[in-house]
Amino acid sequence: MARAGTVVIVGGGVVGSSIAYHLRRDGHAGRVVVVERDPTYARASSFLAMGGIRQQFSSAVNVQLAQYSTRFYAAFDRALKVPGHEPHVNFRQRGYLFLADDASADRLEVRVERQRRLGASVERRSVDQLSALVPGVRLDDIRFGVFGPDDGYGEPRGVLAGFRAAAAAAGAEYLPAEVVGLTCRSGRIAGVELDSGEPVGADAVVNAAGPFAARLGKMAGIDLPIQPVRQQLFRCALPARWPYRFPVVIDPTGVHWRHDDPVTESDPDRLVVARTRLNEPPGENFDCDLSRWESDFRPPLVRRVPGLKPLELVEGWAGLYAMTPDHNPLLGEHPAVSGFFLANGFSGHGLMIAPAVGKVLSELIRTGRADTVDVSCLDAGRFDRGDLVHDEALI
Repeated sequence: MARAGTVVIVGGGVVGSSIAYHLRRDGHAGRVVVVERDPTYARASSFLAMGGIRQQFSSAVNVQLAQYSTRFYAAFDRALKVPGHEPHVNFRQRGYLFLADDASADRLEVRVERQRRLGASVERRSVDQLSALVPGVRLDDIRFGVFGPDDGYGEPRGVLAGFRAAAAAAGAEYLPAEVVGLTCRSGRIAGVELDSGEPVGADAVVNAAGPFAARLGKMAGIDLPIQPVRQQLFRCALPARWPYRFPVVIDPTGVHWRHDDPVTESDPDRLVVARTRLNEPPGENFDCDLSRWESDFRPPLVRRVPGLKPLELVEGWAGLYAMTPDHNPLLGEHPAVSGFFLANGFSGHGLMIAPAVGKVLSELIRTGRADTVDVSCLDAGRFDRGDLVHDEALI
């Protein structure tokens, strides 16, 4: 069902601001109000992300969302320039490289063929080709690599600032407030209540509250299967005169890293390192355990790239993933509450596909139909049906 009135977006991070931007750009005539409880974004997943941008997924819906987003990011700094703000996403298309060992080779072979059929830009690279692409990376246990030359990484804070400035310039309103209640009438959303006591009427409310989305769901009387899970990242100084700049590299152990380019000529080159599959318990934990660098992150990294042994830790930080049972997002209108739209549960890929999510949610709100990418398989009811979305390329 199309909605032409006021849209309230709860959460002003990358996803929420992308939705606001696309609504205004696509001609939504009603008010677009973004409610963000922390305008400093100190604990926003948008600010704390690694910044990877890739097309290499195994499910059709994720590949299509990523394709739109990759094209969008390639033009971001030019297309979202507005008076008073020049975006600096600095999307560096140095590629995304998955290394395949004996345990993962068959899965990656199937995945790369599927990605090619879907039109993703991916290449199978032999060990000899990998030696030229990433010199100094140990490859004796690697069968081949899968490389996405159009993929890469950008500056998460630049993405957020760019979307927010462009949305505001197009007429979106940002309110520094917290939503403490939702107003529903006869199974339809009617507005939100702010912590100031002020009500804001709405024809549609979008839940873009990141790892805190389940709280907002409860205000609407629904349970969203989303849990916050800590993700730790570390920034390190590369050894002096490191000869090249890494793409994003994903090791079979789950350790992955990317180059962190210097801001000025006098700054050193650095590396940002993360790791998945560490069985983190759910919870709102923003503490970075620096001891984990030596126990869980540095050893597999140095085994893979022995020349990084002199690597020096500069800092560590932690953000939150919004995890769902199948590690894929919830997108679209909730079937139990008319006018309550979900853009949640990205499980670490929110920034990566935020442009496409903004476009799709804009279409669903304005016309009731998503034409850019069919996201019907990502509806909230799939968990009750047992119809989960499987994607093997989640890290």
